Amino acid sequence: QLQLVESGGGLVQPGGSLRLSCVASGGIFSSYAMGWYRQAPGKQRELVASIDNGGNTDYGDAVKGRFTISRDNAKNTVYLQMNSLKPEDTAVYFCNAGWTFKSRYYGYDYWGQGTQVTVSA
Repeated sequence: QLQLVESGGGLVQPGGSLRLSCVASGGIFSSYAMGWYRQAPGKQRELVASIDNGGNTDYGDAVKGRFTISRDNAKNTVYLQMNSLKPEDTAVYFCNAGWTFKSRYYGYDYWGQGTQVTVSA
């Protein structure tokens, strides 16, 4: 059973940056595609970024050009570098493991506990 633990959230001013990390254990990390989702209060969980096991990345329209997803298979870790943060980026961010098919990410029911990101002056 794959286990995921996120960290790196916090309070940041608009225009600032944060880097989220997600460490995986209990499975073969390199065999999974990985995704970052977020969920704001009263809204559905949305896919923010994904990376397949070959390093190919994809982003939601709201974060393109500002967020970068990366992975370090030696450390069983996936990262989300978030720059130029906006108040609308405020949400709980979740790490997820899944697979890709025809460049589309599909998540398994493997989730971390989430990390809160708050963007406010």
